[in-house]
Amino acid sequence: MTTPPRILICDHRGEGLAEALRPLASVGLRLETTTSPAQTRSHLRETRPELIVIDPLARGGSSELDALRPHRPPPVLVVADPGDPLPAVLAARSLGEGPWDVVYRGAPLEEFLMRIERLRRQAASLVELDEMRFQAVHDDRTRLLRPIPFGQRLREHFSAAGRHRFDLALALLDLDEFGMVNKDFDHVVGDEVIERVGGVVRENLRAEDVGARIGGDEFAVILPYTGRVDAARVVQRLRAEVRALSGPIGDSKAQVHISASIGFETFDGSDLDAVETLRRHAEQALRRAKELGGDRALYFRALGSGSEGEPPRSEATGS
Repeated sequence: MTTPPRILICDHRGEGLAEALRPLASVGLRLETTTSPAQTRSHLRETRPELIVIDPLARGGSSELDALRPHRPPPVLVVADPGDPLPAVLAARSLGEGPWDVVYRGAPLEEFLMRIERLRRQAASLVELDEMRFQAVHDDRTRLLRPIPFGQRLREHFSAAGRHRFDLALALLDLDEFGMVNKDFDHVVGDEVIERVGGVVRENLRAEDVGARIGGDEFAVILPYTGRVDAARVVQRLRAEVRALSGPIGDSKAQVHISASIGFETFDGSDLDAVETLRRHAEQALRRAKELGGDRALYFRALGSGSEGEPPRSEATGS
């Protein structure tokens, strides 16, 4: 059963807006009412309506609409004074790109309904557009970035690190013997493995990090403001959590062994000449991890040091 759209009526002036709009419930709208700016703010902290109709107490309602902005308001229909609608228009514009409209105080119920439905359609179109944009740059199976947008983000982060002299780390992850998973089981199991590994990557990202699926079973992570030691901890966690995915997958009762090789490199803002060098170093560390049997993470700058690229044991990323 479809849930009725929730409409919040902010009757801050107390001049009967909620009562006038009550008949809208008969056309399938779920109406909720607040009667003061404080009550509206409290309501929005607890729930998110599909649309807000606000009759502001102050002229134009600029301060009342400003208070909505931190709560990422849904579409807003502002009730305006018929003799001076400009303040309401200017206040609504301050909300940003979200759909908004203005209706005169005292307008017939049909006018309110028409503008509410139009705002709902606009909001639905924006959601659809946002989803299309997301799908254009994100992998369908893992919802991580696709290779080309990932490369763009890597160049941007490398450039910013160089300008501001902050640390940056790049980790490349490749599943071990993934071809055998598809061979021994089937592509349904293989797809499930990729989805689960993508979930591990997503769950280990901070807000500023960037994750991508750059190949069939290849993943990459950009870690801004992250030096060698912290990067080693991240890749250790990634490697351990990928290995923990091993076990029955999908309808298969057989044990599916899952592990990953990881290579990573760091940049302190001045010690590498180009983003291509950063990526090449991470690839070389990844390749060495594969050569050593997989299920390990190697730091490029430790290759050839006798520890086969692994940080000291306190930071160890190999088994």
